[in-house]
Amino acid sequence: MNLKFWKKNGTAAAENTKKKSAAREWTDAIIFAVVAATIIRTFFIEAYTIPTPSMEKSLLVGDFLFVSKVNYGPRTPMTPLAFPFAHHTILGMKAYSEAVQWDYHRIPGFQDIKNGDVVVFNYPADVDPATGQPRPVDKRENYIKRCIGIAGDTISVVKGEVYINGKLVPDQPKGQTDYTVQTDGTDFNRKTLQEMGVSGDKITERAYDLTMTPENADKIKQFSSVKSVNKFVYPDSIPDPGIYPQDPLHPGNVDNFSAVWIPKKGATIKLTKENIGYYRKVIQFYEKNDFKEDATGFTINGQKTDSYTFKMNYYFMMGDNRHNSLDSRFWGFVPEDHVVGKALFIWMSWDADGGFFSKIRWSRLFRGIH
Repeated sequence: MNLKFWKKNGTAAAENTKKKSAAREWTDAIIFAVVAATIIRTFFIEAYTIPTPSMEKSLLVGDFLFVSKVNYGPRTPMTPLAFPFAHHTILGMKAYSEAVQWDYHRIPGFQDIKNGDVVVFNYPADVDPATGQPRPVDKRENYIKRCIGIAGDTISVVKGEVYINGKLVPDQPKGQTDYTVQTDGTDFNRKTLQEMGVSGDKITERAYDLTMTPENADKIKQFSSVKSVNKFVYPDSIPDPGIYPQDPLHPGNVDNFSAVWIPKKGATIKLTKENIGYYRKVIQFYEKNDFKEDATGFTINGQKTDSYTFKMNYYFMMGDNRHNSLDSRFWGFVPEDHVVGKALFIWMSWDADGGFFSKIRWSRLFRGIH
């Protein structure tokens, strides 16, 4: 018997087994890492990037945040068949399948959404650009805004001032709005405005339209060339057709929004021709009822009715950059099943327009979000 032959073949088999074992270990490690990361993102915490200036200067474009899923309670997946770590698109294609859709459920958290919380949620009006149809709720674009009104509140905006249940809501210290600045004709130093974080344009020889925080407005007032600084307010005589509910019975604009009650789970309201514009979308689309209306009244799921009991809580979200934010003033209430989580803190902040040594905004790192 050729012992060398058997010894050689035995050694080769052992080496192949080792190679297979190593490959299996790497495969198992990758699968474990993907599963663990998916569980963490779904049920505990997820990273988010600020893409637009709608929350300036509270949050800046290029801020990287951590968003807690546990504060309000993690939402269980509604569209479970999807590529890991992709939201709704990957390589220009849809990153999920609608073959399986699960109902909305939320594991209890340790707090409810409060007035003033900074919340990440799925944009209610989001659609798939390829089809023009709404995406599944949990695959809609992520937005971040401040919760101004919670379920059961009555909200109104009068001459740029927000009221909740009749009480004035103070402006956010770092929030921005537009101001009209009158000067003696001396031009502003653009570099000075840029360093202050103030943007805007010259509209006449002696006037500027500037977007800035109240703090910067006070600083601008101290300039020797400045005659006056006044918060710009759109007059209620000029309605914006894009303001919710896009109804001629309720004209408004970003600075003037008629008082409206925010739907609350379990609450029943009387439906009228005057208020149905605010609640039609809620009843028909968010709560999936067969809804019809005609000259004789309203029909819900085949039954004539003049009232409705809400199945979910809703919220009114607004950006801190009040004149430069697409928010609930335009698309209405945010349903509770769209809520993703609470913004916790900034872990990184990147200024794409900064110089080589000032790309990272060091002062913003690990700053809490309030």
